[in-house]
Amino acid sequence: MTLTARDIEALEHRAFNAWPARQSVISGGWLFRLTDGYTKRANSANALVAGASFAGVLAAAEAVYGRHGLPAVFRLSPLAPPEADGQLEAAGYRHFDPSIVLRMPLDGAPASGIRLGAPDGPVEITTKPSAAWLAGFATANEVSASRRRSHDGILEAIAMPAAFATLRDRGEPIGFGLAVHERAAVGLFDIVVAPAHRGRGHGRALVAALVAWGRQAGADHAYLQVRAENDGARRLYDRIGFREAYRYHYRIPGSS
Repeated sequence: MTLTARDIEALEHRAFNAWPARQSVISGGWLFRLTDGYTKRANSANALVAGASFAGVLAAAEAVYGRHGLPAVFRLSPLAPPEADGQLEAAGYRHFDPSIVLRMPLDGAPASGIRLGAPDGPVEITTKPSAAWLAGFATANEVSASRRRSHDGILEAIAMPAAFATLRDRGEPIGFGLAVHERAAVGLFDIVVAPAHRGRGHGRALVAALVAWGRQAGADHAYLQVRAENDGARRLYDRIGFREAYRYHYRIPGSS
């Protein structure tokens, strides 16, 4: 799948909106996102436009993040100029967490048969996160008690239409997922199934339900982000129909 720079910009901007930072600073074509240090997605410097100059960005980022007691973390997508990676490496920033953005047109997406908000089906979808959903989602994603406030704050700050999914097995919540719809695209985030229940098609059921919600909301394609090393998730998404759109990685301070 070949995307233009404009396509990548559109996906990147949607993802920023879908997982909002508590504070944002725009600096010369770059976006500095800050959320008390919780998650790299919400606490990293990102190129906003293709080929954004890196001149002065390292110093500016270190000043902004340092003021808040945070390390300067850079997320380098194809929008970042090639020299950014080399300059960060020379400055002692190490390569970290290579990831892949996957995309899928929804004309051939799996149908789930899940009705929005249907509590009697295996997957329940609501448009607001309940206290029970926030607690279950945090537990499933191994969010520590000290990070719950930041974690819940991100989810409650999502401004675009969102779907909060719970998958149940005999009434027990065993899986969770999040989808956010914006401008004909639905982004899927943090699809997770309890370890004891994996390998039984539950992940696919969650994805199918969230994709169905997105189609109902008007999306014509879906996207998600997965770690390059997560072979199991990549196989699942490939079977469903997702294909690689582009890659990104982080640069974090310190030597390996």
